[in-house]
Amino acid sequence: MNVRRPIVLVAVLAVLVSGCGVASRAQNAGGGSTAPGIGSNPPSGPAGPVPAGLAKFYQQKLDWERCGTNQLCTTIEVPLDYTKPTGETIELRARKVLAKDRGGRIGTLFVNPGGPGASGQQLAQQAPMLFGTPLLRKFDIVGWDPRGVGESTPVKCLDTAQLDTMIATDPTPDDAAEITDLDKQAKIFAAGCEKRSGRLLPHVSTKDTARDLDVLRGIVGDPQLNYLGMSYGTYLGATYAELFPKNVGRMVLDGAVDPSLTSAQMGMAQAQGFDRALDAFAEDCAQRSCKLGSTKSEVLAKVDQLVKDSDANPLPGNGNRKVTQALVVLGLIYPLYLKDFWPRLEDAVADGLAGNGARLLALADEYTDRQPTGYADNSNEAIIAVNCLDHPDVTSIPQLQAELPKFTAASPRFGPFLAWSSVSCMNWPVKPDNTPHKIVAAGSKPILVLGTTRDPATPYAWAVGLAHQLENGILVTRDGDGHTAYLSGNACVKNVVESYLAQGNTPAADIKC
Repeated sequence: MNVRRPIVLVAVLAVLVSGCGVASRAQNAGGGSTAPGIGSNPPSGPAGPVPAGLAKFYQQKLDWERCGTNQLCTTIEVPLDYTKPTGETIELRARKVLAKDRGGRIGTLFVNPGGPGASGQQLAQQAPMLFGTPLLRKFDIVGWDPRGVGESTPVKCLDTAQLDTMIATDPTPDDAAEITDLDKQAKIFAAGCEKRSGRLLPHVSTKDTARDLDVLRGIVGDPQLNYLGMSYGTYLGATYAELFPKNVGRMVLDGAVDPSLTSAQMGMAQAQGFDRALDAFAEDCAQRSCKLGSTKSEVLAKVDQLVKDSDANPLPGNGNRKVTQALVVLGLIYPLYLKDFWPRLEDAVADGLAGNGARLLALADEYTDRQPTGYADNSNEAIIAVNCLDHPDVTSIPQLQAELPKFTAASPRFGPFLAWSSVSCMNWPVKPDNTPHKIVAAGSKPILVLGTTRDPATPYAWAVGLAHQLENGILVTRDGDGHTAYLSGNACVKNVVESYLAQGNTPAADIKC
């Protein structure tokens, strides 16, 4: 989860789905005809408790339409402002993959891939290729685009050219002019969001989305929520458990975020995490006597030289787009999410050192969902809009500069990039509605918290922290590289998760895989 500009964790879906070679970021497939006869759909809700004043939302009847093989899509109405349930409403778009064993179906499993800003619909659409048979047989898999995201009522801020400029702006300013330019881009972004999405901006916090999730739970007829959240989705799940502890059913939080940390603490930890991941890449590369050198130090030196040189001399990319230092860093970070991407990182760095930035630009574009005709979705905008509400940040350039030495000490390579990304929320038109705090979720059922020892984006320590905070948290440790655990190919983790979700087999104690 990135608490600043989209420099990390724009969307975990990018590496778990499109990065794994399956159909990437596909749009809704199939026609829009209603499909009441597919399977034996359970009665709609509401089920479980209904908060006061919200009965009409929990009781709404949905029109599920065919949108793919064994898949249905629908639109849900929720309040814009939960303190004013009779006021304006917004829409959420959701996709359901029907359980294969209709007779043995045990409920709905809601899924969130991360971000904030990633599409839950896309994760659900590809669930048949990603999830294990026990989950596909026993659950309807439902993914939705959270408020502000994708096909739900979206946050919109900038056009393609403006977003290109913002993302490519020097992320580590060296002088007053560059600081002014970075601050200017942040102000343009904030003003654009206020102009185009002003009514929505105060209401896209994770707390709002957690309340939406409970409406969805009630509508599908489940008295308790079954949930699999990845990366930022773990923060959403933990927030739900805090707000509705008695409504928690079987919950898995994979690639966990520690809600007690400040944004500065998170930024420094992420910088260190990407340092560790780059070290692992360099060691692997050196052992193979790769294109970048035969020793770890040699590989790292070449990466550092590439980043340094691109500051003053951007690389040629494709067409009229130059590969600035910001895009070089994004091109480095993206492949660190998944070990299978390391050969692409090696080739991109080698080409960059030879004066060709096309491969680095391609990696950065995958990370930010930049297509030849523009951005595929609004994830770059939504991540900032959500995080500026969720995580109070620094409020001035002098305050940021005072924190900069701590970031640099934590990670000379990535620390400054994460520190300066705080600029995004300095001019935000809406005040945050949250402060960092521990989440206990007293009275909930057991919650599985998954952490990977060398996860660059959500460091393992975060999973430990969340598991220990939760009154009924159980820690599942995956020893390995890359971001998140369930879809990593680790058989031990897979068995633990699927046995828990599909059969209710709760581990008696923490597990190491």
